[in-house]
Amino acid sequence: MRVLITGVAGFLGSHLAERFLNEGHEVVGLDNFITGSPDNISQLLANERFSFYRYDVTDFIYVAGDLEGVLHFASPASPIDYLELPIQTLKVGSLGTHKALGLAKDKEARFLLASTSEVYGDPAIHPQPESYWGNVSPVGPRGVYDEAKRFAEALTMAYHRYHGVDTRIARIFNTYGPRMRKHDGRVVSNFIVQALQGESLTVYGDGSQTRSFCYVDDLIEGIYRLFNTDYSDPVNVGNPAEFTVAQLAELVVELTGSAAGVVYEPLPEDDPKVRQPDITLARELLGWEPKIELREGLRRTIEYFSGIVKGGSGG
Repeated sequence: MRVLITGVAGFLGSHLAERFLNEGHEVVGLDNFITGSPDNISQLLANERFSFYRYDVTDFIYVAGDLEGVLHFASPASPIDYLELPIQTLKVGSLGTHKALGLAKDKEARFLLASTSEVYGDPAIHPQPESYWGNVSPVGPRGVYDEAKRFAEALTMAYHRYHGVDTRIARIFNTYGPRMRKHDGRVVSNFIVQALQGESLTVYGDGSQTRSFCYVDDLIEGIYRLFNTDYSDPVNVGNPAEFTVAQLAELVVELTGSAAGVVYEPLPEDDPKVRQPDITLARELLGWEPKIELREGLRRTIEYFSGIVKGGSGG
């Protein structure tokens, strides 16, 4: 296949491109580097089956030649990013999704939307199945991301139903691993970098809020399998093993050998109290479930960040 990946220089986009190339496919990558990094794709540039274009996907997308797939991963995806880039986040979720779907329609290509567990908001149902419609504040500070993705899902299904575009929707839960940015504001990277720098770990609220952390290799396997199915409705892709933020902090301290303690800050507005995917559908449809436990995934991620922190890079 020849596929196009938007947001290819991002954390997930770069891993996804690597997977497609490893499977023998050709990848066209687009990114404007607002939150992506050239370092994430530097190892791919020597591959003759990979081509990259610096481009804003909210503009009209033209690609010469055939495409069999369009995978839309472009978007700020961490709270620090979409709170600093609210308009860009809304535009890439709306205009960017529209342009990517238009390309898929023109090329008669399969389309996959990288959606998010944030469509469930601060959920009133736990764990969250795909049938749950969510509890989202459209006017809260996180609404720019949540509603951008909810709109993107609606637009994807409209193109599927009205234009007959072959679509997939992956609702991605908390993912971590190498190539996360050092200061992207996500809890795993925050804790690891703080611990490696000998700083106290910042816990928001009392640490009792929960998250379900999926290692990036497991996530990409689920995405790749979903892309190769014939299922058009949303599918949760994440790890159902639920941990409190306080438990995560304890584990990071243990694995890094940090002597620093924990400091508590007020919980941000609209921050979800719980987050856990119901992956019954993914198990049945994809024959998939995560294999890498949190301790092992953190060990690999700490090893990556150790080099970043020592080298003073990673953004």
